[in-house]
Amino acid sequence: MSDLSAVYADLHALMAPYAARLDAKRDDETELYVDTHHIQKNKKPLFFGAVQIKKAYVSYHLMPLYWQPALLDAVSPELKARMQGKSCFNFKQSDAALFKELARLTQKGYESYVAQGFAPA
Repeated sequence: MSDLSAVYADLHALMAPYAARLDAKRDDETELYVDTHHIQKNKKPLFFGAVQIKKAYVSYHLMPLYWQPALLDAVSPELKARMQGKSCFNFKQSDAALFKELARLTQKGYESYVAQGFAPA
């Protein structure tokens, strides 16, 4: 778990600035879960993202990718190889280059939420 804890810490640092602006539902040593303040038709807040330690990897969820798949157009094949589903990336170890790219993608995702009125500017 210690190796995954380091990966989690690196990915947590990418998501934490958005948790401060939005609504962190959970923020502890194994999970950072972030909703927006935007309430959907189902009366639940719109999910923004999460970082979670799983059994064999750390997952990084970024919901804006689900709403705006065009955000993935500029993503490197190396980062796309880490994808599971439409909006989740899995990592077993830290990778500075991929995490830098993921930070930019998270910023673009946040900006897309702002443009759609789901998050504050």
